[in-house]
Amino acid sequence: MDLHLTTKQYRRLLDMVYIGNWVLNSARGEDRFRDYDEVESLLFAKAPGAGMPTLAELWQGEVVPSQAFVEGGIHEAIADYEDAIFFDILAEELARRDMDDVPIDETNFGELKRRMDAYMTEFEAHGTDNVQVQTDAGDFD
Repeated sequence: MDLHLTTKQYRRLLDMVYIGNWVLNSARGEDRFRDYDEVESLLFAKAPGAGMPTLAELWQGEVVPSQAFVEGGIHEAIADYEDAIFFDILAEELARRDMDDVPIDETNFGELKRRMDAYMTEFEAHGTDNVQVQTDAGDFD
């Protein structure tokens, strides 16, 4: 297979491959999807030939994204995504809890959405500053 990319497109592809592999494998420990690691390695191995030698390095016999690449801002993009998803998921989970976890259908979707929007408004204004958890051991702020 031949794939023809501009230098800029190839650089963007490296970002996307790294982000995708991070999402798939970062929380898996030793139970990684090795085939995704292999694709990432294959694509990063082409970086020196594309005029980007600082983006890849050899580690334990495998080509991996370099420390310079990893520390170059890609994790800020991942963190922005994680923050957005965190609040979306939290808002939905809290809204469903408030509705006693009833199945959602067309009759109550509007109520779910209204509650989620209220939580999102709160999170946008205050983050998690006003979140409290009650347990048998007492309240946590």
